[in-house]
Amino acid sequence: MRCLRFAGVAAVVPWLCVLALAPVHAGSVPVRASLGLVVSQSDLASDVGFAVIKDGGNAIDAAVATAFALAVTHPTAGNIGGGGFLVYRPEHGEPVAYDFRETAPAGSHPEMWLKDGVYDKELHHNSHRAVGVPGSVAGLHLAWREHGSKPWADLVAPAIRLARDGFEVTHGLARSLAAQIPHFRKYPASLAQFTRAGDPYRAGDILRQPDLARSLERIAEQGPAGFYEGETALLLEKEMAAHGGLITRADLKAYVAKKRAVVRGTYRGYDVISMPPPSSGGIALVQMLNVLEGFDLAANGYGSAQNLHLIAETMRRAFADRARHLGDPDFAADLPAARLVAKDYAAELRRTIHPQRASRSEPTSFAWPAESQETTHLSVVDARRNAVALTTTLEAGYGSRIVAPGTGFLLNNEMGDFNAGPGLTDAEGLIGTAPNLAAPGKRMLSSMTPTILAKDGRLFMVTGSPGGRTIINTVLMTILNVVDFGMNAQEAVDGGRIHHQWLPDRINVERYGFSADTLAALRARGHTVNETGSQGVAEVIVLDPKTNLLEGGLDRRAPDGGASGK
Repeated sequence: MRCLRFAGVAAVVPWLCVLALAPVHAGSVPVRASLGLVVSQSDLASDVGFAVIKDGGNAIDAAVATAFALAVTHPTAGNIGGGGFLVYRPEHGEPVAYDFRETAPAGSHPEMWLKDGVYDKELHHNSHRAVGVPGSVAGLHLAWREHGSKPWADLVAPAIRLARDGFEVTHGLARSLAAQIPHFRKYPASLAQFTRAGDPYRAGDILRQPDLARSLERIAEQGPAGFYEGETALLLEKEMAAHGGLITRADLKAYVAKKRAVVRGTYRGYDVISMPPPSSGGIALVQMLNVLEGFDLAANGYGSAQNLHLIAETMRRAFADRARHLGDPDFAADLPAARLVAKDYAAELRRTIHPQRASRSEPTSFAWPAESQETTHLSVVDARRNAVALTTTLEAGYGSRIVAPGTGFLLNNEMGDFNAGPGLTDAEGLIGTAPNLAAPGKRMLSSMTPTILAKDGRLFMVTGSPGGRTIINTVLMTILNVVDFGMNAQEAVDGGRIHHQWLPDRINVERYGFSADTLAALRARGHTVNETGSQGVAEVIVLDPKTNLLEGGLDRRAPDGGASGK
């Protein structure tokens, strides 16, 4: 996507964005840096992170500081009331993954979204019962404790200042907050936090969040105990008890972030390092790359109908396996992770793809013939080329839209990522397979795909995106754009995107991302093609091995993002 700033228009419409039909065009020039680079969905948060690197901090320090700043400046998805995943690749040593996905409260069970045996979508996604036990604070602290170099309180301090002293509301944030006012009216503390006595904030106003500042101060002073115990925990439990939610102080105190082994794969000579379950992202990504490695995508040409057909068919198969097999590994000892990422299994799947004809997805069969959209991602590389890919989420935009009085932060509605109920899989995409049914203490399946690529032992690429179930496919396409089509970081982010998730049986294609002739050719192959708006908000860093310069690709599909480096 190409976004142009026009003189005299910015005061009214800050960005006019035109989706380009070609991946390479004027404006696809990446940010370049040598000392370090932070790319996120908030320019203020990216500046916070890079300031840490300039002060001698490492990639983990910068990621922690950026993440807390996003909790202030990017309320739609930046969070301390949600969870996420972090993949860390040190320049020397072994990569590691940190799992701070939300967990189900002790009162959860597989049929909790059914009323008299009938699925209740509102209860599943838009209620106090939809709130999972948050994990962000515990996960960021665990990563910092093992790899950070700066004092914890110093990393939280910039977020405290932004919340206490305020920051200028951008055009994008003003529009986003205004659209949420009808939902916020259900929750007085949310309305008070994000409006001016019920009236929308306007661009240029100063947004101050004193309750959030106090919550962050407790985290800075006490670490995770300042969130999972004491005043914050008491306020959360009180809100849940008053409105039928399940989270108790015991649930909060019992929360544990986990260190996990990364998912590893290879693609055309590059090492792929990604997130393991309970994220489905790493396994699905490596599986798709394994399948696509057997096709000559570069020879077919970027954006060709043939490539999009092959990519969509590969996505279809990976998402079917996702639904059938994946969930919290602590609750599924027989999860076939090694099988799903094996090269020989990919060869089996590849043989089931007809070169000119679409397959069919059926909810009753996983055989083949012979998530929410609001997440946020940040990518960080420091001066020593340590790298972090970090994706966090509240699930839906603004999560549950619930702020517990006195806390100042939004709570997730992440329980909506558990399957709806046993056996409820249907052709419209409702999934009822067993591995991802709710249970006490269980982590819900995720599509977040923070990913790092290396080549010949050196860092090469950091990538990730928000976008619910589309995350996996957005990350896939950024990798294909760089590795197969030789794009720079910004070109890779600007390129058009597609998404197929097994059910419903259709390809979603970014409107204007590909030519009308290409879409017609896909339909001629038997695909149902659905033209949509933008998909994902990728944040990409690529290291040029010849110059040792970092290239930052900032996704201009969303406002207010920023790449900060030098």
